[in-house]
Amino acid sequence: MPRGKHRRPRTSQLTRRVVAAGTGGAALTLPLLGATQASAAQPAQSAPTVAQSVPQAAQPAKSLTYTVTKGDSLSRIADKYDVSGGWKQLYKDNRAAVGDDPRLIHPGLKLKVKTAKKDAVKKSATKSSAAKPAGGVAQATQASAKTYANNLDGWIREALDVMAQKGIPGSYDGIYRNIMRESSGNPLAINNWDSNAAQGTPSKGLLQVIDPTFAAYHVAGTSFDPYDPVANITAACNYAAARYGSIDNVNGPY
Repeated sequence: MPRGKHRRPRTSQLTRRVVAAGTGGAALTLPLLGATQASAAQPAQSAPTVAQSVPQAAQPAKSLTYTVTKGDSLSRIADKYDVSGGWKQLYKDNRAAVGDDPRLIHPGLKLKVKTAKKDAVKKSATKSSAAKPAGGVAQATQASAKTYANNLDGWIREALDVMAQKGIPGSYDGIYRNIMRESSGNPLAINNWDSNAAQGTPSKGLLQVIDPTFAAYHVAGTSFDPYDPVANITAACNYAAARYGSIDNVNGPY
C-alpha cells in the first residue's frame, strides 16, 4: 500500500443499497446485520405437543344401577360413589322411582347413579352379577329376584314377604283396610292431638304406631325409621299378631 494514502473502505453491497434507498426521500430504517449475525440460524421453537396444547378432557360421569340395601340413604350412596351434586342430584335423577320424599328409599329399589370413580361401574357389576355354580346356572340374589313399586301397593307386598319370612300373620286386604283408616295411605302421617300425643308419643306412619310400640315390635331386617313404610307395616302387624292374633282381626283403633 503507498504511503500517505488511505485505502477507501469498501462499502458492502447491503450498505450501498440502504444509502441509495434513502437519498430520494425519507430513509427507510432497515436493520444492518453483520455477516455472522445474518447467517446464524435462529433456534427453532419446537411445536407444542398435543399434551401441552390441548388440556386433558374431564372424565365423563359413568352410570351404574345401584340396588338399595338396609340402612341406605341417598346421602350415603352419593358419598360412596362421589356423585357430582351430592344426594340432591341423585334424588333429581331418580325422583320418578323414589317419589316425593327423598327419605323414603327401601331395600330392593333400583337407582341410577352417575359416578366419576373409574372402577365403580366394574365393581358394581361384579357385586350385582349372580354367582355361578359349576353347572353354569346363575343363582339369583334376593335383591335381583324381586323388586317392589315405591307406592302403597309395593310397600304392602314387600311387608307381606317380610312377614312370611318371620311367621307374622296378615293379609293384603287386612293391611290395606287398616292403613286407609289410620293414615289414608300417607307414610308421613302423624297424630298430634290424641292421648298418645298428649303423653309425648304421637302415632306415626301408615298404621299410626307410637315409638315405644315400634321399638318393641320392630321386625329385624327392616329400617329403624318409624316412617319407613315397610318397617311401619311389619311392626304394626307384629304387634297386632301378639295382641289380636292378626292384623286381619283389627277393625278399629288398636
